[in-house]
Amino acid sequence: MKLYYSPGACSLAPHIVLNEAGLPFTLVKADLKTHTLAADGSDYYPVAPKGQVPMLELDGGDRLTEGPAITQYIADQVPAKNLAPANGTMARYRLQEWLNFVTSELHKGIGGLFNPAMPEEGKAVIRAKALSKLEWVDQQLEGKQYLMGDAFSVADAYLFTVTNWTAHTGIDISKLKNLGAFQARMAARPAVQAAMKAEGLVK
Repeated sequence: MKLYYSPGACSLAPHIVLNEAGLPFTLVKADLKTHTLAADGSDYYPVAPKGQVPMLELDGGDRLTEGPAITQYIADQVPAKNLAPANGTMARYRLQEWLNFVTSELHKGIGGLFNPAMPEEGKAVIRAKALSKLEWVDQQLEGKQYLMGDAFSVADAYLFTVTNWTAHTGIDISKLKNLGAFQARMAARPAVQAAMKAEGLVK
């Protein structure tokens, strides 16, 4: 498989999940500013018409986009790893509930703060709204190691990735103790460390 990624972008989540799954894959770096592939400067759009990451190219040639779909696909390839609850169970729908929350309520808002064209007044509104959402997440983490309880799931990789952006977008989460503990717990996982090193995010 090939994972098309950009360092530190939302593609970090499936990168982490691939490491957790122990599946073989190669990384293909894409420059999202120029929409080119880093290796040879070729146009990324013929490969990924959306021009976005992540994209997972399967061994058979199929290409899958959208992080929540990709991470669930990966999890379902290695059910013994318990990266996602079984399909059809209420626990699986809870996982999807979390994935949808992160993608719609956190990812789009916080990610928009990286847009240099956005006026500061707009950024202030987004920061306040995002912090309110993160305060709710902090409450949900009370007494739990991870979003779904004491076991890691693919939703944790996504939340970790998106909340990492707060340090670069002016959102102060230092008072959110449960979320801070979650971040530290995630950062200590070997799969996370390996992904971040491979993307050049840590030494």
